Amino acid sequence: MSSNATKRTGASSAPRTLTSSTIGSVIEWYDFTIYGTAAALIFNRLFFSDVSPTAGTLAAFGTFAAGFVARPVGGFVAGHYGDRLGRKAMLVATLLLMGAATTLIGLLPTYEQVGVIAPVLLVVLRLVQGFAVGGEWGGAVLMAVEHAPDDKRGRYGAWPQTGVSAGLLLGTGVFSLVSALPEPQLLAWGWRVPFLLSIVLAVVGLYIRFRINESESFAAATAAEGPARRPLVEVLRTHPKQILIAVGVRFAEGGNYYVFTVFILSYVTQHLGLPRQAGLTGVMLAAALNIVALPLWGALSDRVGRRPVFIGGALFMAAYAWPFFLLVDTRSPALIALALAVALAVPHGAVFAPIAAFYTELFEPRVRYSGVSIGYQIGSVLLGGFTPLLATSLIMSSGGASWSVAALVAAGALVAAASMFAAPETFRRGLHAGREPESAGEKAAV
Repeated sequence: MSSNATKRTGASSAPRTLTSSTIGSVIEWYDFTIYGTAAALIFNRLFFSDVSPTAGTLAAFGTFAAGFVARPVGGFVAGHYGDRLGRKAMLVATLLLMGAATTLIGLLPTYEQVGVIAPVLLVVLRLVQGFAVGGEWGGAVLMAVEHAPDDKRGRYGAWPQTGVSAGLLLGTGVFSLVSALPEPQLLAWGWRVPFLLSIVLAVVGLYIRFRINESESFAAATAAEGPARRPLVEVLRTHPKQILIAVGVRFAEGGNYYVFTVFILSYVTQHLGLPRQAGLTGVMLAAALNIVALPLWGALSDRVGRRPVFIGGALFMAAYAWPFFLLVDTRSPALIALALAVALAVPHGAVFAPIAAFYTELFEPRVRYSGVSIGYQIGSVLLGGFTPLLATSLIMSSGGASWSVAALVAAGALVAAASMFAAPETFRRGLHAGREPESAGEKAAV
């Protein structure tokens, strides 16, 4: 095939691939979100009913954290085979695993029905969820960014990122609907509905993913050099600095996102004494605005660079941590919604949108899936899964004072800003094998 024909084929497949990556990401994060929402609101009564409500919430958040422990394993495995066999195969496999695990959670017996085996099975399925989503993110963003025009990689990479918020919106919306049921019906069967819907979403997602083309960047690198024999080992040996940077920049959103979307639900109900709907409505509104904001932040990073957008967002997040909790602590549903809307649309959007393109540009194509997955998922296990647990513990140890969680949010954001400050600017780099830095300044940074 001629180069012109290849360009035409790549251009025509880019929108379809972008749609596939985004919709698949929505489905994966819908599944992940409904678990976090259930852990915050009802799993303490269903699977840990033999302990106090607070201890049950901690235990439920512990199972939430278990999924994050599995995420690096999923990232490592998917990265290895994604760099050897291709991105598409891994995206199909991860979606299939996630759909099966989430559906089975909806069929689980509760503690009252079978005793301790219920939370054990819950943890096992949560680990499968974590494994699946650990392999999903890297493949989805790589397919989007590697198919993108060079001057639109930030915007293309931001679209799968909207899948996180769209999944959050969809999952929280479904839970909001079933939460309107009378309490006995919600606990008896209503909570199962969001999980069982996953099988329908998974079938739709698999149909779409089977129709996409393999990444041209991966195909070209494989044809020229052959696949990496041990991509995980190779990326650790040849890109150690890039991996450390990738982990460091996740401190802004990797854990703080779950403060704004998971921890806040239990904080609003248990510590502020408000109804579930106050937190759920605020999170839904914030997620909707985040879907709009992410492509805009991604497009801005195509114009001014990844670093200015990210660093500005991280510094804003650090400064906003205390005003955020001041608004939430008013107990006003409107101000809670405002606090969440600003948090997700502005600082979270600015730090989350550019990293898909930034991570892709950091690594060579032969080991890119492994590098992206390792950096992102190590950050996930260090931050995401344990942050709601840590935030809950801080609230308990401080007598309910929210300043302790605000300090946690600010500290993570500052670590991320420092990490990105030490990173090279990547938005003018090429994505194909053998690419050269664009400037003397970038050469020095690398």
